[in-house]
Amino acid sequence: METHSEVQGNKHLHLDVCVADKPPHHGVTELLRRLRPQWRPEDIQMKVFTEGITNQLMGFYVGSMADSDVVLVRVYGRMTELFVDRDKEVEMLQVLSTHGCGPQIFCTFQNGICYEFMRGVALDDTLLRQPAIYRLIATEMGKIHSIKSSSNSPAEPVLWTKVSLFLELVQNSQSDPSVQQGSVSLCEVPSLEVLFKEMEELKRHLSHIDSPTVLCHNDLLSKNIIYNPAKGSVKFIDFEYADFNYQAYDISNHFNEFAGLSNVDYSLYPSCELQRDWLTAYLESYKACTGVGSSASKEEVQELYIKVCKFSLVLNQLILTLNVNGTARGFHVLSRPEGLRPPISLGVSGLCFRPDIPLLTLTS
Repeated sequence: METHSEVQGNKHLHLDVCVADKPPHHGVTELLRRLRPQWRPEDIQMKVFTEGITNQLMGFYVGSMADSDVVLVRVYGRMTELFVDRDKEVEMLQVLSTHGCGPQIFCTFQNGICYEFMRGVALDDTLLRQPAIYRLIATEMGKIHSIKSSSNSPAEPVLWTKVSLFLELVQNSQSDPSVQQGSVSLCEVPSLEVLFKEMEELKRHLSHIDSPTVLCHNDLLSKNIIYNPAKGSVKFIDFEYADFNYQAYDISNHFNEFAGLSNVDYSLYPSCELQRDWLTAYLESYKACTGVGSSASKEEVQELYIKVCKFSLVLNQLILTLNVNGTARGFHVLSRPEGLRPPISLGVSGLCFRPDIPLLTLTS
């Protein structure tokens, strides 16, 4: 069955098809028959990009992938709807696509979405540090951050909604007999009551930093950045957690990704010089896109640099505590909540985590 769904006033094709999350992925043939009727089934080839807990991503094409039409099919992970708002994801993709910052949506289906393939190479840690490339990243982020909300009311940062949701999921897991206690002793971590209280205190503190609420990616690790050498451009992918959030949070989140994912090396956290160069390119783009000039003064760069540092410091402490707390209670499915990037194990270079020090002592 074919219908047209509407999310926040934007219509898109929805197919009443369910795609199996294991090979041979029954349901894909029906999707491609609707989306690419000119393709002969025997000519269709597949490339698997990811097979993770959050989702599975596959590309389908005919002929050579390098120069042919590619349809990406993403199958949502089971129970990820507990933490990921799929309607919001579609809404954000539509907005980003309209502004030339995201892929075109071909359709949604019962348990996933089909969209355009962005050509290029996913960045690695080396490319991430090259000035010519990180300036492109800063410019693209500035463009995305300049996109205004279609709502008449001011957008609220999604950060606290996500933190609250994670804490509620951890809390609910305690009453689930199927969830086993983790390797970290509960006596070694703060209680949920303490975490809820400290979250509210942090919220009050960070609101005084006066960081604008803008449209954020919220998950900008290196593999979510596609570099196209032929065009000399970068594009972001994987907008599952895109939403309005603090400007300084999205930037500090990205800076933490410099330290890596599996083998975290804090010495790789960007230097002050790199950060200021990055922030200069960002502000030039952001200001140009918002119509308030195209140059950034040293004072503006320094002001944003301080805000980014504060967010890196305070939020890493909060997220680390959340992860240890969730793991201790056996909450493994979302013990690394992607919407709360950076990954829980990361921190700011040169900072020392002291579990005996209340979070708010870091804000003074």
